[in-house]
Amino acid sequence: TLLVKGATKFLRSSIPSSIEIRQHMADKCLTTIADSTQIHQVLLNLCTNAAHAMEDEGGILELSLRKVTLEKGDQRFAAKLSPGEYVLLEVSDTGAGVPAEIMERIFDPYFTTKEVGKGTGMGLAVVHGIVEAHGGSIRVESNAGKGTTFTILFPAAREKAEVLLEVE
Repeated sequence: TLLVKGATKFLRSSIPSSIEIRQHMADKCLTTIADSTQIHQVLLNLCTNAAHAMEDEGGILELSLRKVTLEKGDQRFAAKLSPGEYVLLEVSDTGAGVPAEIMERIFDPYFTTKEVGKGTGMGLAVVHGIVEAHGGSIRVESNAGKGTTFTILFPAAREKAEVLLEVE
């Protein structure tokens, strides 16, 4: 929670007040072994993109953190994930959504829909790389005019160790 709350506090000072930030955190302690700086970068990239999608109209930015268990054959996420417990992080917005025709390219390096000088096209490529480097998986769902949700799974730590995403 500390990492999510820290990122939220940082974002609150840099995004328009017309964007409401909501947090939904699990009741139990969840941990994953990860590099906190890199996960902070994931959060900031996803939340900044969400804020850009809502900067004209305002909206709601939601951050959720909870534990999920993947069973054998679970197809909700990348088939490469083994069954077991995961920490699920979701970043959702009520912005314009991602057009279907570009959805398959959003994680490509240097791909951007932003104006020159407003984005490099590296944000989501970096997010994807960090998630995969931590043994996780990322998925995106979007509906035109209704918003976008990025769902990330990180393997849950079996024992309390170098903790990153912790909910107490």
